[in-house]
Amino acid sequence: MNRVLWICNIMLPAIGQELGLPYSNREGWLSGIFEKVKKREAPFTLGICFPLGEMEIRGIKEKKFPVEGAVCYAFEENLNTPEVYDSRLEAVFREIIQDFSPGVIHIFGTEFPHTLAAVRAFGRPERTLIGIQGLCGEIAKVYMAKLPEKVCKKVTFRDWLRRDSIRQQQKKFIRRGENERKAILGCGNITGRTGFDREGTAKINPDAQYYAMNETMRREFYTGKWSGGKRHSILLGQGDYPLKGMHFVLEAVALLLEKYPDLKLYVAGNSIIGHSTLKEKIKLCAYGKYLLTLISKLGLEDKVIMTGKLNGEEMKRQFLKSSVFVCASVLENSPNTVGEAQLLGVPTVASRVGGIPDMITDGVSGLLFTAGDVKELADKIEAVWDESVGEDGLCLAERLCEGARKQARVIHDGERNYLRLLEIYREIGERV
Repeated sequence: MNRVLWICNIMLPAIGQELGLPYSNREGWLSGIFEKVKKREAPFTLGICFPLGEMEIRGIKEKKFPVEGAVCYAFEENLNTPEVYDSRLEAVFREIIQDFSPGVIHIFGTEFPHTLAAVRAFGRPERTLIGIQGLCGEIAKVYMAKLPEKVCKKVTFRDWLRRDSIRQQQKKFIRRGENERKAILGCGNITGRTGFDREGTAKINPDAQYYAMNETMRREFYTGKWSGGKRHSILLGQGDYPLKGMHFVLEAVALLLEKYPDLKLYVAGNSIIGHSTLKEKIKLCAYGKYLLTLISKLGLEDKVIMTGKLNGEEMKRQFLKSSVFVCASVLENSPNTVGEAQLLGVPTVASRVGGIPDMITDGVSGLLFTAGDVKELADKIEAVWDESVGEDGLCLAERLCEGARKQARVIHDGERNYLRLLEIYREIGERV
């Protein structure tokens, strides 16, 4: 167990800063766990593999380099086509594995084909650990998220050019699910944290050893506490594809608008509804056009604010400025945004799907609603805004704030999660 090789879906911010390359703030829990490992005298040497696009990898001097005590390996992968399996990656990973000589390989996520390539290249299922993030095969089943049939069939110029219509996106998830299935079948160990991912992986590979391990969030979210935010302001963590349910949130906002005319909806992350320039109009996808149609039809033009991509500190500020956080996805395993909101104590309304009920105790640390039920979503948001005080002297939002912080500090306890990770590595590494 003295050498552990991580295989990640993204370049960690610490690595991006070292290379002077733009980096993603997605999968913030990866940064959280890396912070713990690098600050401690970890009983293992860490290697980190991460993908870069063709142009990015040309811009770095060496594909192997040190960063904060870890040995880093960049490999080339086209992340724009995650449904396409490239068998050439197997040779790339064999070379990295030979160089680093890991006792355990820990692959974070099943969303990209490099997971399957790494499993095959290592060829030691008993020493291979896959950490489940989401399950592509399950996502594919619900990807359309109750969109009208005419919207599902629509193809914009951008969709045609990229071969990326809503139906094609669903087919891509089906293909990703096939690679995911092969990877899980070839792996002897799984980490997860919800009943949803445990059941989903057991259906694929009942012989794999399942280890329960929670996620550690980005360090920014362990300080600060929600204190009310801006009245009647809603935050949605993402809205750039149907699964995230932004269309449901828009309809719920419309129901609330008459009673709360000062309402504002803030949507973080990548915006797919920009249309002020010709270039933006050409780049509109079918789902983006549908969202624009809904915004216009429901009279929400001055009610929806797209924040753009936010780093950790910016996202934290946005959380604390909001009166309620909404997760309206039709399927999630354990969304980072829910964990981050709860650590800060932001009252959260989330759909009762996937692993979310493992994160939120309904009525105690958040409110759950039936995915796609717009009326119930609106009612739950309104309940958070009800300032009536109970016998304990607190309104519902204040009680949810305290309940969320209490539960999240157990689930996302960085020290406990770090020790659990060491325990898992030790157990796997001791196998003959």
